[in-house]
Amino acid sequence: MVKATLRGLCMAAFFAVVVWALIPVYVPRPAFIPGFAPPPDFWPRAVSIAGLALGLISASMALMGKTPPLNVEEIQEGTEPVRVLILRFVAALMALAAFVVLTEYLGFLLAAMVLTAATILLTGERRLLVWAGFCAVVVPLALQLFFSKALGTQFPPGLLFH
Repeated sequence: MVKATLRGLCMAAFFAVVVWALIPVYVPRPAFIPGFAPPPDFWPRAVSIAGLALGLISASMALMGKTPPLNVEEIQEGTEPVRVLILRFVAALMALAAFVVLTEYLGFLLAAMVLTAATILLTGERRLLVWAGFCAVVVPLALQLFFSKALGTQFPPGLLFH
């Protein structure tokens, strides 16, 4: 119960940092976006608030004792020690901070690839490293292409490629 509660609180804290520290308070609306369309920070803020709410729901359900084990392996092998969960949480926050710094120098695309790879490694999965590397390259590239070509949204190119 304590580990499940801690997992939910860590998830809520992570998204709280994203919504209140990483998403700027004021994002100017570009002139080409019509007045009825949501502002540029709408979706990042909506996803972060949803993650925060889900983390709080998960923690409260764990406190009430209503959370089943996450998967079959957790039932058979036991769960990760609390120390490992806290270290992964701190590492996730550090990866997010590194993403913010790297975006300025390397640009969004390369920084997103590094963040995706770090996030996959932080899950503890080591069996599918080739697949994880493929996802770390393809998912940010697909997002960049979709937003730039379909939606006309430009991401920071970085100082190295400017």
